[in-house]
Amino acid sequence: MSNTDVAAPPSTHQPAAGPAGSSRGAALARAGLLLLRGRTLVVLVLLIILFGTISQDYLTSSNLIVMTKHVAINAILAIGVTFVILTGGIDLSVGSIAGLSSMVVGGLLFSGLTLPGGGVLYLSVIAVVVVGILVGCFIGSVNGILITKFRVPPFIATLGMLYVARGAAQLLSNGGTFPDLAGSPAHGNEGFHVIGVDKWLGIPVAVWIMVAVAAVAVLVTTKTPFGRRVYAVGGNDRAAVLAGIRVSRITIAVYVISGACAALAGMLLTSELGAAYPDTATTYELNAIAAAVLGGTALSGGRGTIVGTVMGAFVIGFLADGLVLVGVSTFWQSVVKGAVIVLAIVMEQAQQRLQSSLTARAA
Repeated sequence: MSNTDVAAPPSTHQPAAGPAGSSRGAALARAGLLLLRGRTLVVLVLLIILFGTISQDYLTSSNLIVMTKHVAINAILAIGVTFVILTGGIDLSVGSIAGLSSMVVGGLLFSGLTLPGGGVLYLSVIAVVVVGILVGCFIGSVNGILITKFRVPPFIATLGMLYVARGAAQLLSNGGTFPDLAGSPAHGNEGFHVIGVDKWLGIPVAVWIMVAVAAVAVLVTTKTPFGRRVYAVGGNDRAAVLAGIRVSRITIAVYVISGACAALAGMLLTSELGAAYPDTATTYELNAIAAAVLGGTALSGGRGTIVGTVMGAFVIGFLADGLVLVGVSTFWQSVVKGAVIVLAIVMEQAQQRLQSSLTARAA
């Protein structure tokens, strides 16, 4: 028998199995990435199902309206913070800005503005609200200037402003409270309760304000050159400079936006309570940052959406109210909230690793 007639040994190599296995692995990875991207919605649905099963009162229309009203304040705060985080910054002062704006507004409504000649000027509610927002914009601009002009790290600048704004809020009333913000016909300053107490079409005005703020924020981040520049600065500030983007202006602008949103949230809370006190919105900055992170905003900047942030605020709000409704201790509420935030960070990192793996595999 010639060498050419000798049968080759059977091969154990199966070339088709590799590509098939690789294809299945890629499909699973893409499915996992899709799930991670939609994790906020998944968690929100699971929370609603869980608490709806445990408590019959959870999914009643009245309770859902109350929970959504609670969410509105944190969502507005979180929307402002999201602009900052998208640029790679952080704003720890939003809770204190809300408290300071609350006290400024409360003082104007309760005591009026003392004039140099000795008289007292009472402003209309609309004028008072504008002043409150301007206070937030001013504090935000100070944060931005400290960060851009004096090169103070965002964490330190806003941490310092947290104490400065809270201290200023306490100084306005010597630590006291402005108890009655109803106004009077004689002073022409009635109606502050509208934004925090009243309803329109059966839905609290605060919720409508949240929807309006979110809609404007979505349009700004997705449809305007400013929004694209915000993402560019967060993605790579050096490349943004080379592209002709004025990074300092963008940075100051996002802190002004954050301050304005904080002031608005503080006024909504004050209107709901009917009184202004210096500790308004204490620690609310943590909820705002947590909502942004839960919604998929990367703390490194350049990635995130306003819709995701609002959903993150709903997760935190519905979780907190659900725990209260089923009688969970306040201590355990803090534990659960902290665990959810840490889990959100872990899932964010997992999403980025999986995204990088799929990108490398496609290349």
